[in-house]
Amino acid sequence: MLVIISDLHLKDGTSGSSITPDAFRVFSERLRSMAYHASWRADGRYEPLRSIDLLLLGDAFDLIRSERWLVDANDEVETIRPWDHPQGHAYSEKIAEITDAILEHNQIGFELLKRISRGEMVQLPPATQAGQPDHNSAERIPLIVRIHYMVGNHDWFFHLPGSAYDAVRQRVVDTSGLSNSIEPFPYHPEESPTIMKLFRDYRVYARHGDLFDKMNYDADAGRDASTVGDAMTIDLLTRFPYEVRRQTGTRLPLELSEGLKELSNIRPAIVTPLWVNNLVNNYASDPEQSKFIKNIWDTAAEEFLQTGFVRSHDRWLAFDPVDGLEAALFFAKGLSFDAISKLAGWANQKLWGADKISIAENALKETAYKDRTADYIIYGHTHFHEIAPLDTYFDNSVMHNQIYINSGTWHSYYDMTMQAPAKLKFVGMHVMTYLAFFKDDERGGKHFEAWSGSLSQ
Repeated sequence: MLVIISDLHLKDGTSGSSITPDAFRVFSERLRSMAYHASWRADGRYEPLRSIDLLLLGDAFDLIRSERWLVDANDEVETIRPWDHPQGHAYSEKIAEITDAILEHNQIGFELLKRISRGEMVQLPPATQAGQPDHNSAERIPLIVRIHYMVGNHDWFFHLPGSAYDAVRQRVVDTSGLSNSIEPFPYHPEESPTIMKLFRDYRVYARHGDLFDKMNYDADAGRDASTVGDAMTIDLLTRFPYEVRRQTGTRLPLELSEGLKELSNIRPAIVTPLWVNNLVNNYASDPEQSKFIKNIWDTAAEEFLQTGFVRSHDRWLAFDPVDGLEAALFFAKGLSFDAISKLAGWANQKLWGADKISIAENALKETAYKDRTADYIIYGHTHFHEIAPLDTYFDNSVMHNQIYINSGTWHSYYDMTMQAPAKLKFVGMHVMTYLAFFKDDERGGKHFEAWSGSLSQ
């Protein structure tokens, strides 16, 4: 059985909350249940699985969303950024600092994950001679869970080569119970023979999905390079709440201060300024406070747009992510809220397209889809669980279904409503998604199952 999860976004506690350890406890129960059902074979026998492969499909760690990019250990202004030279000592030390903070902040969760990897959390009853589960036996069969890690756009630093990053990866492997070596964690599955063999065995092909997001993947520079999305997350979405807190102290209404913590969970990210505008309009105690907060945003937005790294991504005579950001971030500059809403809606449409959430159509371009070596194309990244049929075909008179599946997230997010998008309404959810794939006669001959749960805010 191959299980895929993605986008856990475990953070260091300085910028928003991470999933709680209970999520790993719940997941271990779900793993046990899936493994039990997968142990029933196509001929009706119960034959316990002996192991499980679990793939973390990118953004399990979130090294981007951290105030440690803004201030150093001495509470002084930090100058290191992800777009600096990655082989510099100060750079690798910053990655080590944030990684260690994530490991410490999520210590209980990582302990549970490591126990899962050792077979302590997922155990099955043995089979009787008649091929039935022996629930009365005191014996339980521990299932070793081999955990494989691929990187996405918030943990791409684990893909960087070099001894300094080997040391960081060693701590991640040891703490999380990963089966990865300390070599760069793969971004493309072809970088790992182990993962590619799993994909062939289960007729799966999976990647994080940021490859199709020009805000968060630079096609010219590749995955070992930072993006405009990194800059926006650090120097705007993280910096703004930090500056508001620093400059206003405890004078903010609770709803406003709590709402600002959710900036990085707004989908799509380009409409984040309008979430801020709504918070300020609804919860600022008086016009002066509202004006003060808007001035902080304006300053942060202007300085962000004028950074050399962001300007370097502004393409002449082409509508690019920087142009969209310039349009969306230009608010509280004498425009009415209605005018701002229309402007941001236009920029959002131009940058993301009408179908701003789904990246399913990219599955049709994958080699593994076209040459029929994979029946299941899996992406993460969007945080939006989706199943879309791609094609059907016959092979030796056997019908095959080719399907795209998005692995969703283990996180909270706020998404814009479909109704009256110009009014910029948002609905929040806590979500948890996991996928399972089966081979041979596992799960009674079934090929996959996908589960996604939502808990209202």
